[in-house]
Amino acid sequence: MNAPLLKVENLRKYFPIHGGVLQRVVNNVKAVDDISFDINAGEVVGLVGESGSGKTTVGRTILRLEEATEGGVQFDGTDVMGLNTADLRSYRKRMQIIFQDPYASLNPREKVRDILTHPLRLHRIGTVSEHDDRAAALLEKVGLSRDHLDRFPHEFSGGQRQRIGIARALAVEPEFIVADEPVSALDVSIQAQVINLLEDLKTDLNLTMLFIAHDLGVVEHICDRVIVMYLGRVMEIASVADLYARPNHPYTKALLSAVPIPSPGKRRDRVILKGDIPSPINPPSGCVFRTRCPLATEDCANIVPPLKSVGEGHTSACIHTT
Repeated sequence: MNAPLLKVENLRKYFPIHGGVLQRVVNNVKAVDDISFDINAGEVVGLVGESGSGKTTVGRTILRLEEATEGGVQFDGTDVMGLNTADLRSYRKRMQIIFQDPYASLNPREKVRDILTHPLRLHRIGTVSEHDDRAAALLEKVGLSRDHLDRFPHEFSGGQRQRIGIARALAVEPEFIVADEPVSALDVSIQAQVINLLEDLKTDLNLTMLFIAHDLGVVEHICDRVIVMYLGRVMEIASVADLYARPNHPYTKALLSAVPIPSPGKRRDRVILKGDIPSPINPPSGCVFRTRCPLATEDCANIVPPLKSVGEGHTSACIHTT
């Protein structure tokens, strides 16, 4: 079996909280707390969970837009965390990101031509005379036209701006993309168009992708496997088919129970979680989900449940499930 393209091992990302006259570190926001997973070449893996689970921080830390507190990230056998500035730039060509907000992620002072050719100039891809043709080809790939090259971002709708953001991510022909909730800021009708676009690009370009989302209905259509996160930790990992047919972790079951069934008259049995997600500054001891879990017992406060196999390629972090 081939080695995974991306390997994340025991990744932690804590944001320090400063206080007092001397502004010393008095506590930490534990955004990501000891998570591990692999992504194979050509695979699209969904990373899901409620807001505040640490999903975006995982994506940004993998790309070193945020520096990890502990842990390792290997990309194609290379330790990304150990790269110096010069080597990291060459690796950024291989790893790109699609940002969540299509309004904030594009420079309002730059025309689309400059937005798309800047990565080409930075990484010295092609000649200057070829850049305009490359930019036009990128726009056509994402469903826009060459006529859009000389427009500014404010002249586009939200869906069109996200297409431009996708085109920018594809400009340097990356092998791996972090798609950070790329449809959450869009209207429902536009979401479907962008998801279909990403599915087509996945097939045409054999992209490897970490698809971050909080909507499991969206994830089902584009991903091969799913990682479920809660408060900085991984709760469950499974293939899409297995997760949706046989969810194991109580948190996963609660998330799936909220996904509407596209059939009139049919409804799921809702699992309503009590309270809100705890603060990552002071997460619960033991299992971080125990304060909202219907299966919680005293043992859950003392044991940090490891991911255990509950089926082929299916792991779950709960001491009460089999």
